[in-house]
Amino acid sequence: MQSTRFDIIGRRISTILSVAILTLTLISATTGILLSFYYQPAAGSAYESLKMIDQQVTYGWLFHKAHNIAGNAVIIIALIQIVVMFLSRQFRKSWLTAWISGILFTLSAIGLDWTAMISKWDQLGYWRFSIELGTIEAIPFIGHQLRDILTGGGAISTATIQHLYTIHSYILSVGAILLAVVHLAGILWQEKQTNQETLNSELGNLPQQPI
Repeated sequence: MQSTRFDIIGRRISTILSVAILTLTLISATTGILLSFYYQPAAGSAYESLKMIDQQVTYGWLFHKAHNIAGNAVIIIALIQIVVMFLSRQFRKSWLTAWISGILFTLSAIGLDWTAMISKWDQLGYWRFSIELGTIEAIPFIGHQLRDILTGGGAISTATIQHLYTIHSYILSVGAILLAVVHLAGILWQEKQTNQETLNSELGNLPQQPI
């Protein structure tokens, strides 16, 4: 009985977290689109364009802040979701769908945060990216090719910002939205299956009425 109650609570929490994940993803995507009207992905203007958004564009600072908060918060919630789903796991197709989509979404959210590190073109982002490029280049067989794709085939420059901006905006963002929708659908599917099984079990335990 205690285990059943724990599983029910876990599934309820998973449903709430999946809704929060989709909501934060849509907030991040929407504010990102608004920021893209003014952001300039170039080494000489990226920092100034973000500064202009914060100081001159009406409510620009609010959209910028909301974009950053939503992007960071969704990673934390996605990691919590994985832990909750693991503790309240139910081995069926719906659980597998929600589990795989949740893991892939978490990786996409982390990738979005990683590809945005150099978007400001400040010293912290530049040197952090330089260090992590060395780690990427050390990957056997594909490290050098990955470094060329990310940097544009040379040193960290405007091409690097544009490549990361493209990956961030057109690949990872779209993937994250789709995975968030699939994850929520998997959670709801799992909840429906569980409720149906519980109902069938209760009906099966009812005493038979004499004819």
